[in-house]
Amino acid sequence: MYEIRPVAVVESPLADPATAPKQGVEGGPEAWLAFHPTVADGLRDLRPGDDVFVLTWLHLADRSVLAVHPRDDPRTPLTGVFSTRSSDRPNPVGLHRVRVLAVDGLRVRVADLEAVDGTPVIDVKPVLDATR
Repeated sequence: MYEIRPVAVVESPLADPATAPKQGVEGGPEAWLAFHPTVADGLRDLRPGDDVFVLTWLHLADRSVLAVHPRDDPRTPLTGVFSTRSSDRPNPVGLHRVRVLAVDGLRVRVADLEAVDGTPVIDVKPVLDATR
């Protein structure tokens, strides 16, 4: 058994996964990540302009799904979820590349996040380039 504890929650204008963009670069809005006070020290080196990966727990996903039509297009062949970015999957971990716009105490403003309001954040990791 594994335990994953959320470190933050998404505060977004997006409310319905069905109408949210498939990827952040396809119209994901700005959103806030509201962090729990127990992880405050982990935020101390985040800066506006940083590119980070936000890992979320897609709490509204269907965990029984193993094959999907990519991008919900019934004209595409059924494809195993491990070859897709579908949110419906046995362990619905979301991966979102975003840019940090602002850091305000326990709140971090990010651009291009397609996660819906209330989505638990399970981790944040820097995007590394060849020099890091």
